[in-house]
Amino acid sequence: MAEQFILTLLQQAEHTAALPLLSELNQKGQTAFAQAVLPNRKTEAWKYTPLTKFAAHEYAQPGNSAVNDELAASIALGNIDAAKLVFINGQFKADLSDALEEATLFSQANEAQQELIRSQLGSQKAGSDNEHLFNDLNDAAVNEGVLVHVGKNSRPAKPVQVVWLTTEDAAPFMVTSRLLVVLETGAELTLIEQYDSDDAEQVSFTNAVTELAIGDNAKLQHYRLQMMQEQAQHIGSVFIGLNRDSQYNAFHLALGSNLTRNDVVVNHNVGGSHCEINGVYIPQNEQVVDFHTCIEHKVPNCTSDEVFRGIMNDKSKAVFNGRIHIHPQAQKTLAELSNKNLLLTNSAEVNTKPELEIYADDVKCAHGATVAQLEEKARFYLQSRGVSKREAEVMLSFGFINELLEALPDEAITRTLRPVLARRFGRDQSLSRHLLEGVDDLTGEQA
Repeated sequence: MAEQFILTLLQQAEHTAALPLLSELNQKGQTAFAQAVLPNRKTEAWKYTPLTKFAAHEYAQPGNSAVNDELAASIALGNIDAAKLVFINGQFKADLSDALEEATLFSQANEAQQELIRSQLGSQKAGSDNEHLFNDLNDAAVNEGVLVHVGKNSRPAKPVQVVWLTTEDAAPFMVTSRLLVVLETGAELTLIEQYDSDDAEQVSFTNAVTELAIGDNAKLQHYRLQMMQEQAQHIGSVFIGLNRDSQYNAFHLALGSNLTRNDVVVNHNVGGSHCEINGVYIPQNEQVVDFHTCIEHKVPNCTSDEVFRGIMNDKSKAVFNGRIHIHPQAQKTLAELSNKNLLLTNSAEVNTKPELEIYADDVKCAHGATVAQLEEKARFYLQSRGVSKREAEVMLSFGFINELLEALPDEAITRTLRPVLARRFGRDQSLSRHLLEGVDDLTGEQA
């Protein structure tokens, strides 16, 4: 079955790859993917993430790309004031998108932009130990993408929001998304990368690769929001290259599709760079969420701070593997990693493995992980104040991640995500009423 799955996807990739600009990348990806082996429980990086159900489907090209009310609401994302580029089932929707000076489709790139794409595409993930067969599949199949290029000392007036949406189709389908962001010296950008869907039943597979090249003294604020419905599959990778005194600040959210796998790889290439990554994952029912992160400290005088928190409900499952790699020449490094998890049921599961791999002696590093259940004393305290047991559980669960939510620099995104996350815990709206005081339903606007 595994060999047939690989062959079917390869044939699909060969059928879709048609943009001359990407022909060399396509060929390289097809060659690599043809030699791929589907991971199993003996594959360390995929040990706790089963692909059996995922590989049981034959994914075709999507046919439907119609917009409904649910998709329109997803595009608005709480009426956040951002410049938007919208894709539905992999098809670009010009009528729903804004004209952006800083962004272009690969297929519409001029000569200078094409040269930039050729020089930068694939460069951030080249040689990474965290590459896997689905990155090769993305290279093999990609026939469109988005370039966001911010020039020297420039800052766009609005955040750039790239929206990848899926909706129902007649058969299981695959969407290949590719995003390349290049910030030149002194540039600044807020990027919202959103993966969403309507509630219509669908069997979709989104294969997403994002590459972020952050120049000297440049700053990127990155929100990666994965909020697809439960029948969808999502496998994504983010590769970040940091240069002198550059900064990468990120918030990664995974509400869980049927299967979610996210790899985040940060490369400190020149001294003085800093990265700060916060993340939240909240699977429910029988969803599986897997985060693999790797921060490569290759040079001296760089810092990183990573905090991920997860809440598992019902029979859901989560995996977190966070690795900080300090190379021999990376003296004066400061790096911290924290992963905390909350199990709401006895049938939920989490596998967490924070790693420090240090080959330098003049560094300050720390890492830790915890797995716990709701504190009985705190629940009893709330009940003694007239709060029901179920509502107390919702409030305590939300409080576990609220610190990260409130720390987001963009208040509009905080207001938007707060009701979305509250509903995830409170399923019955009455259970989350205390969490939504002052917020108008799902719009994220102040009441």
